[in-house]
Amino acid sequence: MPEQVVGTEAAARVADVLLLFTDGPATLGVSRISRELGLSKAVVYRILQSLVARGLVELEPLGREYRLGPAAAALGARALRDSDLRGASLDVLRKLRDETGETATLTSLLPQGRLYLEQFEGVHEIKMTVELGRLFPLHAGSSGKCMLAFLPPDQLDEVLHGDLVKLTERTIVDPEALASELDTVRARGYAVSGGERQPDAASVAAPVFNVSGLPVGAISVCGPRFRVTNEFVDRIAPKVTEAAALISRRMGWGTAARSGNED
Repeated sequence: MPEQVVGTEAAARVADVLLLFTDGPATLGVSRISRELGLSKAVVYRILQSLVARGLVELEPLGREYRLGPAAAALGARALRDSDLRGASLDVLRKLRDETGETATLTSLLPQGRLYLEQFEGVHEIKMTVELGRLFPLHAGSSGKCMLAFLPPDQLDEVLHGDLVKLTERTIVDPEALASELDTVRARGYAVSGGERQPDAASVAAPVFNVSGLPVGAISVCGPRFRVTNEFVDRIAPKVTEAAALISRRMGWGTAARSGNED
């Protein structure tokens, strides 16, 4: 096997091990990683020892499982600080929280799903918060659905015909029902969720597009289901879509069209 191919496969295995820590429990053992990735325990152990030596993971106090280490935290902090999407969104999110009183969130699209990059917590005593940095599937929740609806057809089909995990009793896991829901999202430009990702939470989200017109993230307003009524959704949906459009323009969306009109 060519040396380049071997090196690529080795790098992919290391990346896959690290990415497992973005979803699920905070600590993982060799056996679980081996099962999840279909690798031998010996290979997993060697990868973990290499990551430990570089501070990317560390052995937890009992010495049985591993967790992300300080070097991984430093990488995440640097990526967050340098994120163009986050930088373009902070003041918009803060204003959206102030105008609605509910938690405003920013989500980033990833090849494996999505994760929350930032949040401004609501002003109420009872409020919703999200877990930053944890990987979630695209089909569950308004932030995921509003991005999924605007993905290229091949990527959309991959999700629709993939493993649609049922996170709650209200998660849409039927491909036809989900496709119909995404048609509605495209038509109105935003998505609504009521207990699809988290049982007691409800949200309204709109996609953020890049210069190529592809979704790269989403912003949402979320709160307890008893407060996020149909009337509340009707009132705040225009604010969410306007805020997402502003961030999209900051990310370059529409630049090509404007340049073409000027020629």
